[in-house]
Amino acid sequence: MTTLPEPGNSSASEGDLQRMSLLEHLEEFRRRIFKSIIAVAVVFVFCWFFVEKITDFLAQPIYKALPEGSRLTFLGITDPFIIYVKVAALVALFLSSPIVLYQVWGFIAPGLYRKERRQAIPFIFFGSLFFIGGGAFAFYVAFPFAVDFLVGMGAAFQPMITVERYFRFLLYVILGLGLMFELPIIIFLLAQMGVVTPRFLIRNFKWAVLLIFIAAAFVTPTPDVVNLLMFALPTIVLYLLGVAAAALVLRSKKKKEPPEE
Repeated sequence: MTTLPEPGNSSASEGDLQRMSLLEHLEEFRRRIFKSIIAVAVVFVFCWFFVEKITDFLAQPIYKALPEGSRLTFLGITDPFIIYVKVAALVALFLSSPIVLYQVWGFIAPGLYRKERRQAIPFIFFGSLFFIGGGAFAFYVAFPFAVDFLVGMGAAFQPMITVERYFRFLLYVILGLGLMFELPIIIFLLAQMGVVTPRFLIRNFKWAVLLIFIAAAFVTPTPDVVNLLMFALPTIVLYLLGVAAAALVLRSKKKKEPPEE
C-alpha cells in the first residue's frame, strides 16, 4: 500500500514508505489472515473447555424473559454441537481481537509514514476496546431489550424457542454491534491516510446516518422502530466521535507542517 509524500512536508520522504508489488500485497494479506486464524483457533481450543458454561451464561436473557422453569429446545440432533462451536468461535474472536487487530495494522502499516506507524499501540488498544465494548453493549443493553419486546409480543401464545434460533439472533447481534462500534477506529485510519477530513465527514453526515440506519436494520433482530433506534443512535454517536478523531489527526498534521516563508 504505497502513499505519496505530503506536499510541502520535507520530513516525509519516499524512504519513509515501503513499496510493495501487487503480488507482495496479496502474499502479505494471506500471511496476516493465516496468523489471525491461528490466533483465533488457539483461543477457540481454550474456550471449548468452558463452552457449556459460556452458553448457559449467554442464554440468561431469554431465561429471564420466559416463565420460570422454561428451557430452550432443539430440533436437530446436531444443533447443540453446532451452537457450541459457534459460541466458542465468537468468544475466541473477541478474546483474540488484539492479535487480529495487530495483524490488520501490520498489513496497512507499510502504506503509512514512519511516524504514523508508531500509533500501533493506540490502534490495537482502542480497536479492541470498541469491539469488546460493542459486544458488551449488545449483550447487556440492546439484546435483552429486544428479547423482552419479542417475548412480550407473544404473551398470548405458548413459547417454544429453539436453541438454534435464539443463538443465531444473539451471535448475529453481538458480532454486528461489535463491528459497528469499530466505526471511530475506521474513520481515524481513513483520516490518518488522508482519505477523509472532518469537513468531508460533516458535509456527508446525512448520508452517513442513512447508511447507519441501513446497517442497523440488518443487525436489528426485530423490524420495530424502537429496537432500530437502539442500534442506530449509538452508532451515530460513534460516527461523531470518529469526526472528532479525524479533527485531531488534521490538527496533528498541521502542526508538523513547516511554516510558510
